[in-house]
Amino acid sequence: QVQLVESGGGLVQAGGSRRLSCAASGRTFSMYYMGWFRQAPGKEREFVSAINWSGDSTYYADPVKGRFTISRDNAKNTVYLQMNSLKPEDTAVYYCAAKSWKYYSGRSSIPYDYDYWGQGTQVTVSS
Repeated sequence: QVQLVESGGGLVQAGGSRRLSCAASGRTFSMYYMGWFRQAPGKEREFVSAINWSGDSTYYADPVKGRFTISRDNAKNTVYLQMNSLKPEDTAVYYCAAKSWKYYSGRSSIPYDYDYWGQGTQVTVSS
C-alpha cells in the first residue's frame, strides 16, 4: 500500500512558477512509475506528466511540454512537478498517482492504469 500526499499548490499569476511535491509512504516508491494528473471544474481528469522508476524517462502531455518538468528523488520518496510559464488554463486540482507495476518500462497516461492517488492540491493561475 502506498499513500501519496501532494503539496505546493496555491495562487500564482500568469507567467509565474510553482513547484508541486508528492511525498510517498512505503519502501516500494523507488520501484513505481509515477504520474501527475489534473482536473479542472467540469472537466475530466487529464494526464500531465509521468516518470519512470529511475527518473531517466519522462513523459509530458502536449499542453505542458516545454513548461513543466517532472523529477523524483527516491531517497526522499518524493516526486516533483516544476511548473513554469503558468497560464490560466493550467488552473486545476493536481493529483499525483502511482502505478504499482514494479519497474514498469512503458508509458502510461491513462488514469485507470494508476493504482494509488493523492488527495490533490489546488493550483490557481490568475490572469
